[in-house]
Amino acid sequence: MIGIVIFILSLKPSYSGEKELDTIKKEVSVYYDSYGIPHIYGASEEDAFRTLGYVHAQDRLWQMELLRRIGPGRLSEVFGKDMITTDKFLISLGIDEASEKTVAHLDMNDESIRLTNAYLEGVNAFIKDGPTPVEFYLTGIDKTPFVLKDVYNTIGYMAFSFAMAHKTDPLLTSIKEKLGPQYLKDLEIEVDPSLTLISNYPKGKQALKNTVSEIALQALEKLPVPMFEGSNSWVLSPEKTKNGHVIFANDPHIGFSQPSVWFEAHVSTPTYEKYGYHLAGVPFPLLGHDRNLAYGLTMFENDDIDFYYEEVHPSDKRKYKYKEEWKSFESITKTIKVKDADAIQFTYEKSIHGPILNGIADQIVGDKPVAMSWTYTKTDNKTLKAYNGIVHANGLRDFKKSLADINAPGLNIMYGDAKGNVAWFATAKLYLMPDSVNTKFILDGSTGLQEPLRYLEFKENPQAINPPWNYVYSANNQPDSILGKIYPGYYLPENRAKRITQLIDAKNDWSKDDVAKMITDVTSSVDPAIVNNLIEELNSKELSKKQLEVIEKLKHWKGDATLESVESTIYHRWVYFFIKNTFGDELSEAQFTSFLGTHFFKRTIAPMAEIKESVWWDDITTAEMETKSVIVNRSFQQAYAALEQSLGVDIQEWTWNKVHTIEHPHPIGQVEALRKYFNVGPYEINGTREVINNLSFAYTEDGLYKVSSGPSTRRIIDFSDVENSISILPTGQSGNMLSNHYQDQAKMYVNGEFRKMMMNKEAIKSSAESVLLFKPLED
Repeated sequence: MIGIVIFILSLKPSYSGEKELDTIKKEVSVYYDSYGIPHIYGASEEDAFRTLGYVHAQDRLWQMELLRRIGPGRLSEVFGKDMITTDKFLISLGIDEASEKTVAHLDMNDESIRLTNAYLEGVNAFIKDGPTPVEFYLTGIDKTPFVLKDVYNTIGYMAFSFAMAHKTDPLLTSIKEKLGPQYLKDLEIEVDPSLTLISNYPKGKQALKNTVSEIALQALEKLPVPMFEGSNSWVLSPEKTKNGHVIFANDPHIGFSQPSVWFEAHVSTPTYEKYGYHLAGVPFPLLGHDRNLAYGLTMFENDDIDFYYEEVHPSDKRKYKYKEEWKSFESITKTIKVKDADAIQFTYEKSIHGPILNGIADQIVGDKPVAMSWTYTKTDNKTLKAYNGIVHANGLRDFKKSLADINAPGLNIMYGDAKGNVAWFATAKLYLMPDSVNTKFILDGSTGLQEPLRYLEFKENPQAINPPWNYVYSANNQPDSILGKIYPGYYLPENRAKRITQLIDAKNDWSKDDVAKMITDVTSSVDPAIVNNLIEELNSKELSKKQLEVIEKLKHWKGDATLESVESTIYHRWVYFFIKNTFGDELSEAQFTSFLGTHFFKRTIAPMAEIKESVWWDDITTAEMETKSVIVNRSFQQAYAALEQSLGVDIQEWTWNKVHTIEHPHPIGQVEALRKYFNVGPYEINGTREVINNLSFAYTEDGLYKVSSGPSTRRIIDFSDVENSISILPTGQSGNMLSNHYQDQAKMYVNGEFRKMMMNKEAIKSSAESVLLFKPLED
């Protein structure tokens, strides 16, 4: 027993002592603060990045391992046959082939590649000499060195994680083909330009200096890592702040997991300093700041995936039609290794547009092959070069210049600096389609008439630099027009954007504390209007006294989703039944589930609650012709009965904390006996869908709202006091369950608290919890 304890303790990360690395040239000091964040001080950038790789790996190697396996479809090796369909889908995306092609053409002397290789040397040094994380023992897989292609495969996973077309386009096409175009009229396929849009201001002012969707859903929901979902960010100009300096706020919304997505690290050398947030296996921080500037991101939600029906030759199934010519499908065969089972051969086909998705699962049948065209695999991947430029930028001009190299995923890059500049840039390889083409449906691949006309130059992308309204923001909502057109995408509803702009516009003396309060705001500017529109349809004569009390409470509701809110619980239950009774009869169970996972579903709730007439109101399973009033009344009665059954007859007990909880799942935590050791939570938590503190969940029949995604960090940088900028992680810095920093921020996060992002070297040294020294290997 003593031996087992000693062995387990040997697997903990080392936060103190000395280590020799044969690749570093001069000693590097790592000071760990009280939350386990490393502050790395080196004489050169290469040595600092090697050290970053080592300390990142010792806290997050298991996470790195999973992320690098997604692109090439190698999850079945770890988790067995249940992941085969997921691996098939991931393989067909072509991420691994794109990464291989990119690496083959890299300039190894480029600074971005030299620093990436230095980082990988550090990762591999830990793999060689460091303790093996317990997950490797539990799954039986071996540690193997990381290579450049692994970094690009991780970036590829991130790029696809942002996409929404695979959930949306085939579903809309199925509705159009099976139900008819009249059923599309009331769906929020396009965004109403009268809603809250992100305004462009590119010049700046003078600065102060079909089944496919179902299969995609089924495949991706099994991923043992989080998907990227949405995000908020706003940057306030000096004119909007109390202290006359820029205040920067950002909280990317990502699926919750354990470990959480970001690894924090502060790296400082004579030529470089950045306090950054790193994706596992990627050397450059995707979020970061220093004393001169800060940057962050939200998801652009632009349309960078198109689907095409391919026309197959009537007598030769190996050929398809393109521009009046018959071309041969490319056939690709891959081997999928499966844990505790024989390897399987997997063959799929590709057209000029991309992989044929019909081959990824037995459930996809039919005579029409569907090909997927994805910008990420069709354009040069310069992401590492772009982020190397971003982290080394000295000001707005350098920063903007680097953004042109980000092709996919589409990102809103947010910027603020100590000179008073604020900016927002939509970064993506956008393209124009013929006016008659709607990319929200599966296109005709045979004619060549539904292809992109041209890619836009970066300067044509939506952006705003020092606008006269004195702030920039993004909440994944629709940007204003580009070249006179609203660019197609899968944007989220205006709810968060409306609340953000209402709050910012209301005052000009913002402080860091004000912004901290705002970033945890749980009030919706839209939900009360939805409730009131539904209430208008109720027949009060059919309501009991207690039900009338419920309605009276809802009439006075301000849209807040606090732990004590009864109204929030009633609202979501009512909306669920309203949506189910509206759409559930026309859609199959699988299609309805797919529908609930789309962004346009979220945009549909408010307008459906407002309009009076719709083809969707009629329940096609009955002989009667239902109206909106019938659907609304039926839905309320079902919601009320369900709440009484699950929470009791006392309305005051229907509080939000009883149904809205958060738990951070670890892949090993799926085993019930290990859940309490690896998962973090559950906790009761405030917030809800599409408020600023956006804690999202799936609508399900049981009325329990298990939060699946939300702020992956909350960061606030005040350039009047950079040393006291604040942040939080959802669980903790370490992914090693034996570390004291595995979940030491979890309760703070739930409570809306923050901690300091330390940058002052003397303060860091004097308060360091431990020091780890890396020295060159002695001859």
